[in-house]
This record gives sequence, C-alpha cells and structure tokens, in this order.
Amino acid sequence: MYLSFFGLAEHPFSLAPDPRFSFMGASYRDALAQLEARRGVAVLTGEAGTGKTSLLLALRERLGADTAVAYVFNTTLPFEGIVEFILENLGIAKPEESPGRRLAALNNFLSERERAGQNTTLIVDEAQSLDVPTLAQLGTLANLESGTTSERLQIVLAGPPELEAKLDHPDLHHLQGTIGLRCRIRPLDAEEVHEYIRSRLQVAGAPDTGLFSEWAIDRITRYSGGVPRVVNILCDHCLLFGYADQKRRIDRRLANQAIAYLRAGAQAPRKIFPIDGSSPHGRVRRALETAGIAFVSALAGFVLSLLSGRR
Repeated sequence: MYLSFFGLAEHPFSLAPDPRFSFMGASYRDALAQLEARRGVAVLTGEAGTGKTSLLLALRERLGADTAVAYVFNTTLPFEGIVEFILENLGIAKPEESPGRRLAALNNFLSERERAGQNTTLIVDEAQSLDVPTLAQLGTLANLESGTTSERLQIVLAGPPELEAKLDHPDLHHLQGTIGLRCRIRPLDAEEVHEYIRSRLQVAGAPDTGLFSEWAIDRITRYSGGVPRVVNILCDHCLLFGYADQKRRIDRRLANQAIAYLRAGAQAPRKIFPIDGSSPHGRVRRALETAGIAFVSALAGFVLSLLSGRR
C-alpha cells in the first residue's frame, strides 16, 4: 500500500525472518562469531523478538558449503520424529526398519563427513519446547559411536531465557557436560535502533534512509525497549499512518500515533479511521485490520521455503 508512496521496492519492516535484513548489533555480532567457532553444544538465548531466528538463519548462510546443516523448527516432535526430520534435511536415505537403524544411518553420515574433514551442524529453534527426555537424547547425537564428546556434530539450541532453566534439570547432567558455549542476544541500544531502521530502509530500496526523524526514532526506541520485533511493528504502522496523512517524513506525532494504535489493540482502527474505504485513511484501516493475515501468510511462506530448501 505505502511502497510506491515512499519509493520502496519491498516492505522494510516485515516480521518474517529474512537474512538480507539482518542487522549486526553488538550482541548479535558476538553471538554469531561464537557460534561459528564450533564448540560442541551451544546455547543461544534471547527475549522474544530480539532476533534469534534471524541470527540462526544468518549462521546457516555463513557456515559455508563444507557444512551440512539440519534446521529443526518443529519442537513438538518426539525424538524419533526429530531424527527423521534431520535425515530428511541432510538428504540421508531413511531406513524404514527401526528408529535404531535411522540412528545408525545418521551415525554413518557423521562419521563419513568427519573423515572427509567436513562439518555438520544441527540447529534447534524454540528448543525450550522440547521435553527433558528429548533434550537428553539430542545430547547424545554428537557421540553416537565413540561415547565421548566430538566436534563432528555441532548442536545449537536456541530459545528464550527459560531454556537455560530447563537445561539445569537434574536429568540433563550429561547434556550440561557437553555445553561448550552459552550466548545471549540483548535488545538494541538507542544508537543501534537508529542504525537498524536506516539499514532496513536501505535494503528495501528507500531513496531516503532518513525517512524517520530523530525525534520519531527516539520515541520508537523508548517504547520498544530496543526489541527489533516491536521496532518493526511500530515502523510499519508509522509508514501506514504517514501514507494516510500523505506525509513523506515520519515525525514524532506519527510515531506517537502508531504507539497509541499499538496500545489500543485491534479495535483502534474503528476509532482512528473513517469507515469510507475509498479514502486514504479507509484504505489504511483495511490494511491494518488484515495485517495479521498478511503476517501469517508471510510466515507460512518462510516455513515452506525452509522445507523446500533442504530437500
């Protein structure tokens, strides 16, 4: 709706993870560098919306062609289902006889790659949703054959801070002993929020990356607490309100209006915008009311791309 008005080639503040829009804040850069170092089992944590999934996708991009990557995002599966998903991701023929045969096939694959000097990484997103027995079994995957911790399979477990508490469970003492790295993503600071907004506008093709005034960005920073997901939502709403008012620069008033809308919830458009759908305000109202559907569609497309990309 507002793309042509602001001269944008694509939506700069989509909620769907996209490595092209990855912004390297200080804690983000540190976490990515540590994860690339391959230290056995790694634990990545961060509050909701701080960009864990985006970081994991960036990690997958940077691991290189000599690293085979299995990316597990459905953590409701039992351990046997996760192993089958890993085999599918890695392109390993799946023996149908038994779960034990599937583990043997995975073990052979890892051993062959280790002998060839090649790496394998297993990324588990939303790992806090795994039950304790499944986490315990995942911890054995890196040492299926030798019984000792090995570098042949790097395992990255990612989730919110409560993942750390789950990993402290007494039944996970073996897994705890294999954890070689713990890193955490922090929200962006004030300077980073400024850079984050301008970076995303640049990637989206904005002719003017100073589209948001300093006052507007300061207001967005304070309200969002530096959480990228909230920054994205507010910036997207700001652009919608700017389009509605035919203003090509986002000022503090528009930022406050977007915050008020976010605070008011889903009923706010009925109060803010007239019912007439032919007016700019009416068009924006319809866009805001369908924003949830658009996000779900984008997320579904992202998940499908992950699945198709690993086949």
